[in-house]
Formats: sequence, C-alpha cells, structure tokens
Amino acid sequence: MSSTLIVNARLVNEGREYDGDLRIEDGRIAQIGSGLAARGNETVVDARGRRLLPGMIDDQVHFREPGLEYKADMATESAAAVAGGLTTFMDMPNTNPPTLDAQALEDKYRRAAGRAWGNYGFYLGASNDNLAAIQTLDPRTAPGVKVFMGASTGNMLVDDPVTLDAIFRDVPTPIITHCEDTPMIDAELARYKAQYGDDIPARFHPDIRSREACKKSTELAISLARRHGTRLHVLHISTADELALFEAGPIEGKRITAETCIHFLRFDRDDYEKLGHLIKCNPAIKDPADREALIRAVAGDVIDVLATDHAPHTLEEKARPYTGAPSGLPLVQFALNAALELVHEGHLTTAQVVDKFAHAPAKLFDVDRRGFLREGYAADLVLIDDTPYTVQREDVLSKCGWSPFEGRTFHSRIASTWVNGVLAWDGSSLVGAPNGQRLAFNR
Repeated sequence: MSSTLIVNARLVNEGREYDGDLRIEDGRIAQIGSGLAARGNETVVDARGRRLLPGMIDDQVHFREPGLEYKADMATESAAAVAGGLTTFMDMPNTNPPTLDAQALEDKYRRAAGRAWGNYGFYLGASNDNLAAIQTLDPRTAPGVKVFMGASTGNMLVDDPVTLDAIFRDVPTPIITHCEDTPMIDAELARYKAQYGDDIPARFHPDIRSREACKKSTELAISLARRHGTRLHVLHISTADELALFEAGPIEGKRITAETCIHFLRFDRDDYEKLGHLIKCNPAIKDPADREALIRAVAGDVIDVLATDHAPHTLEEKARPYTGAPSGLPLVQFALNAALELVHEGHLTTAQVVDKFAHAPAKLFDVDRRGFLREGYAADLVLIDDTPYTVQREDVLSKCGWSPFEGRTFHSRIASTWVNGVLAWDGSSLVGAPNGQRLAFNR
C-alpha cells in the first residue's frame, strides 16, 4: 500500500483555509490533521505553507476523440489538464461520430481507460432523433445529457419543439445546454457577409453571435426546465443580460444553475484586435462590462460553476478567414492559474475558486467521493506555488501546440498534481503513467 504524507500545507476546502497535514493511503485521503508524524517508508512532501486544493473538476471539455485526433485526443488533453491542476474532466458528445447512444458512450470510456491522465466522464448527446436513447440512459453511466439548443456541429442541433419538450420531460440525468439562437445568428452573419464577404473582422464575432441570441435561447431552456421540473445547467454564460435569469445562493438549493468559463473572465472585446480568431469561441467573448458582471456573479453565487470549454484547433485552422476559422480555445493547462489571478486581484478568495471549480461540479453531477479534501475521498490534489509563471508556447502540452495566454505572467503556478493518490505532475513535467479512473455517479 503506497502512502504519502503532505505536511505544512495551507489546506483550502469547503469555505475554509487552514494549516494542516494530509495523508494519502492507497489512492485515498486517509487522514487530515496537524502534526501528523511520518511513518516508515512513507513519502513525505513538505508543502512549506503553500496552498493545497482538491483537484479541479472541469465539467466542459472537447477532447476531440473520436474523429478529430489530428488536433487533440484524450491522452494529450488530459495530460495538459493534469499539468494545470484539473484532475477530472467531463467530455462533450460532439465528436465524430457523435455520442448519441449507449454504444458510442461506452466506446469513449474504453478509449480513455489506461490513456487518460485524469478521471473521466462522458456526456450523452441529444439530437432530433435519439429520444429513446435518452429515455433509456442509465444515469450512472454519464454525468448528464448535452442539448445544443441553437448552435452545434453535425446533427446535434435540437430544434424540433416536440422532441425538445420530451427530452426535458423524460431525461434521467441533469440536462446541460448550449444556449444560442441559430436563426438570429444566421441573420447577423448574412448581414456581415454582405459587407465583408468571408473575411469578417474578428471584432464583430460578439455582434454576430449576439447577446440577444444567448438570452433568447437561455430563456427557452429555463422555461422548459420549469415546466417539467428538470435539473438544468446552462453552460458558458457570456453576457450580463442572462444573469438576471438566475438566482443567487448555494447550489444545493437550486434546480436551475449557471456556469461561466475562464475565458469570459479574462478576455473581452478589446482583445480581438491582438488575438483575433485565437479567442473566437461560441458563445462569443463579449464586452468589458460583461466580463466585470460575470466576475461579480461568480463572487455573488449567481454563477455556480467555473469551467473551461476547452476546445482546441490548430493554428492553421485559426488562421483562416472568419467564416472558415473554427470556434474554440485550448484552456485546460492554464485555467486554474488564470482563475487564481482573480484571487490576486481581490475579486475572489481561493475558497471561492475551489467551490466553483471543484466542489460545485461534484455536487451538481453527483460525483462519488471527489472534489473535496475529505477523509475517505479520492486523493485528487493540487499544490499551488505562488511564484510568477510566464506562459510560453514550448510549455503547452495540448496537441494543438498553442495557448491564448502565451506571454502572460501569472502570480501562481501548479507545483504538484496527484491523481488518485499518485503524483502525476511535478511542477515541470508529467510523472509516471496515466492513472485516471472512470467516474462513478451516486444516483
């Protein structure tokens, strides 16, 4: 039985920061206390007062496998995630083929086994013609069902009102939604193409994928959830306008919850001039006032979950004209660093970051014994070193090979990451072999 003792740590968990020690035995947190004495043959790690957090749980990633492995796969992207302190990921269904039935879902779990550096769960997708697969889904096999309510890839746009209503009525898990209204987006795109052709300046992306399109679709999702009492989680909120649709308070008391992503808190419209299509994503990064409102909503418990929506594309793809440049950013490796900048800037506490990025997704998706520093829970841990770190392209582990944060200096870096009690990242490189496990959902 392997055993590791982390001493002199500043533990951050469940709203508290306190000094203490933590013992790992056989992949689990065996003991939390103070003045714990090392045992024979036990590996001892002196945290030297650094912050020890539960590993982050990213409930929104696109690791591109199967079908798009030329730009990302489960091994490379989970490695980048672990290097960034993200020990658990939940992957989206818009792959090729899409994850629309139990067979495709299990194929993804088989692909991840032995290759994923972090723990893994996979969503079932919704389409206009897979209602039976949703109704018969074993709720223990997926964190939730993903519904693209207005913008999607391939055949995963659900725009049939009867089917959409039935999904919200019959779904056996939480529904997670991408909310943008396609007809409104198409109308704006046609208007800009009439003026610019395919080479529309990137700064107009938030006007094409407008705040009005986001709000209209979010209102529809909420109305359906209220009609049927559905557990609804609205992904990647990008506008101040949508915040009025959600209630403040602890996640335990909510049936309808909201999520934003790290790029909406760190970038805004002013960044398109420098970064262009590198920060083109759906929904679009919008105005400075939206970014500021979203940060306040995270602090005020209107936003319940923080995620990445990690969606890598190659630089060659991103260099295409607007209509051919795909949407999405690679984010998992530096998302926690970026979130902790909000702590250094005085907007959030470390405990709030941990709540939104670890505790809340564990609660929302009924994840079994992860996301907290608790005895008996999986030893998914991240140690934070408050020394400056500048992102450089050569440090990027994602297969796409770039980051929108290149050249930025963060005040914190990831010193160590443990996955299921095993050191996976030592601050500069991956250690050992992939050790991720399939998630269990207590349902």
